[in-house]
Amino acid sequence: MTLERPAEYLISLVRELCGLNRETEWVEFKVNVRKPEEVGEYISALANSAALAGKAFAYVVWGVSDRDHSVVGTSFDPSVARVGNEALENWLLRLLEPRLNFRFFQVHVEGHSVIVLEIERAFRQPVRFHGQQYIRVGSYKKKLKDFPERERALWRIFDQTPFEDRIAAERVADDEVLRLIDYPTYFDLLKRPLPENRYGILNALCDDALIRRSDASGWNVTNLGAVLFAKQLGDFRSLRRKAMRVIQYRGNSRIEAVRERVCEEGYASGFESLIGFIDGLLPSKETIEHGIRTTVTGFPMPAVRELVANALIHQDFFTTGTGPMVEIFEGRIEITNPGPPLVDALRFVDSPPKSRNESLASLMRRVGICEERGSGWDKVVSQTELLQLPAPRVEAGSQYTRVVLFGGRPLSSMDRSERVRATYLHACLKYVNQDYVTNSSLRQRFGIEARNSARVSRLLAEAVREGVIVPDDPTAARKQMRYVPWWTKQGK
Repeated sequence: MTLERPAEYLISLVRELCGLNRETEWVEFKVNVRKPEEVGEYISALANSAALAGKAFAYVVWGVSDRDHSVVGTSFDPSVARVGNEALENWLLRLLEPRLNFRFFQVHVEGHSVIVLEIERAFRQPVRFHGQQYIRVGSYKKKLKDFPERERALWRIFDQTPFEDRIAAERVADDEVLRLIDYPTYFDLLKRPLPENRYGILNALCDDALIRRSDASGWNVTNLGAVLFAKQLGDFRSLRRKAMRVIQYRGNSRIEAVRERVCEEGYASGFESLIGFIDGLLPSKETIEHGIRTTVTGFPMPAVRELVANALIHQDFFTTGTGPMVEIFEGRIEITNPGPPLVDALRFVDSPPKSRNESLASLMRRVGICEERGSGWDKVVSQTELLQLPAPRVEAGSQYTRVVLFGGRPLSSMDRSERVRATYLHACLKYVNQDYVTNSSLRQRFGIEARNSARVSRLLAEAVREGVIVPDDPTAARKQMRYVPWWTKQGK
């Protein structure tokens, strides 16, 4: 189950399910297990049917008669059940695709042993078992391919239901909501007074879609509420891998980790603590200017802050088995999030804002952690230019996006690709600010003296040959030459 539950909750759940008028498409009652394959097929069918029915979870209950829903007990014990030499649960996980959360519980009801299998609803695509997709039609398990209208309806649901609206915990009591959610920080960040009673707190959380009233009793905690304001993300089984990991290494390789921390708090409630922890790991030095001692880090913290916020907000939550990560090396920081970027990595500076997780981005903006107007990447580039650092690098794969922020290094130690990238991003930043790249602006960006302007001319020529910048007016005199990013001249 998403949350650890006492026996009283499970007994109440069994009785609630037994009280249904008939076997629904998201609940199946059994007495005993005949074949392990049946369990896998039911997981597929019920997960897909729960999505169609708008339920967060589906259930198989062993020990209840499917004829009259009376509790009769079962001899099935999933903790000892095996398929060949493999434990049943591991065998099921291996044959289900995509992997989803399910969990067996044992409870005694009316003196009888009852097993409850809770199954997370399908998301993003239908669940398959052994390569076959199943669905429930009435109380019968069928192959999904034989019911194309249901398959179409299922895909429409996957396309329309964002991650934030889905349920992280179902049927949670009032007191349990207040235990799970860091509601004082929610009100602090929004600069709102804390309501005088529990009713006011719960209704405020509900108004912001952090929780919803359950169809049964209590509340459903949404992914939005859990991801942003959980006291411990580990309390929500489906979100445990979404906590930010911070790893500090010795030197510039991953051979030896010095420190590691999994930041378990929700993204909004724990953001300042996360940034403070990262700041404490960055290399720094003390300087004295005008008699004042100042600690200066080797990386611009405003840029680090923006990149960490972007990694949290723009990640693909549907990529399973991985989460956002910050890796700190001696000369660089790598910030990685699941999912490829939504825009071309070469167009981060000028692209309009676009987010996979719009509700999450909106609430993060309201609490002052991010901006939705798309200026975050501009800030990252301008901060690196201000400190004359190498330009940040974006690495985009089919399953991840990684931004590498480099520490201070002289121009003479940068290779060709680093010089070209820095010149290109300088041109992008100038262009979005209604300006142009010139020999003078690039000298300032790299900290080159005016007497070495010929060196900058070579840098500009190098970037032109690579095709990342072009002259704004090719007929202009050499000393009046101004440059713009290549994409500004497309179609002209």
